[in-house]
Amino acid sequence: MIDNSLSRKIFQTFNYTFIIFLAFICLFPLLNVLAVSFSSANAVSAGEVKLWPKEFTLDSYKYIISNSAFGLAFMVSVKRLIIGASLQMLITILVAYPMSLNDNEFKGKAFYRWMLIVTMLFSGGLIPTYMLISKLHMVDTIWALVIPNAVPVFNIILLMNFFKGLPKEISEAAFIDGADHLKVLWDIILPLSKPCLATILLFCMVGHWNSWFDGLIYMNTADHYPLQSYLQTKIMTVDLSLITSEQVASLKAVSNRTQKAAQIFVAVFPILCVYPFLQKHFTKGLVMGSVKG
Repeated sequence: MIDNSLSRKIFQTFNYTFIIFLAFICLFPLLNVLAVSFSSANAVSAGEVKLWPKEFTLDSYKYIISNSAFGLAFMVSVKRLIIGASLQMLITILVAYPMSLNDNEFKGKAFYRWMLIVTMLFSGGLIPTYMLISKLHMVDTIWALVIPNAVPVFNIILLMNFFKGLPKEISEAAFIDGADHLKVLWDIILPLSKPCLATILLFCMVGHWNSWFDGLIYMNTADHYPLQSYLQTKIMTVDLSLITSEQVASLKAVSNRTQKAAQIFVAVFPILCVYPFLQKHFTKGLVMGSVKG
């Protein structure tokens, strides 16, 4: 029976108002940054830009993409995203499945579980990590951006707990019919784990796409920078000896704030395009993968 009492209506009205208010607080900075990115430098410097662009212009975006290095950096990020996310997903699945088995099915599970937990709490440090990457001859290659983060322990734990929550009777019936672990994983477990897999895929994609610090460390040439590293250096420094007369003219039409605003949206836009397709699985996958012990 639906409760239509006055107190219930007041409670719902308060909830809706509060949620709308929170949504506006979250959207306001993004809308402001978007408006700044499409506004002129003079309007931004005068503090006239709030939620709507003033003196609409694309100069900030033209300045960012005017250098051919932008296209190269974008392709490096796409390459990193495809290779890195695929490798992370493969390793996550192959590690999470045996870790979700019972102790009598996987004798060494306790050792591997503690080994994974230790890597979450401690790391080798920046200098030893760089020395290792250098000794492996991965500096200035795409593998320096992919291999160090190929084993996402948090994602493994999330997917492992999701696997544990699936009915054991399904896999047991498959084993009775003669299926092996690989067939059970591929034909039964993974199709039932789409919500959690979509959540983990989103984590992997966002992590690789937004990462910029490792690009600055491991890449010796600017042509090998991923997009975030390139944009970071583009905003922090401007080498006037390397830009053309057209770029100098465009530089006069933009400001530091408009450049940063454009940088944010160029970096966020691809993820915004992907997120709606995975969002419907996100909450279900995250919750179901985190409540099991």
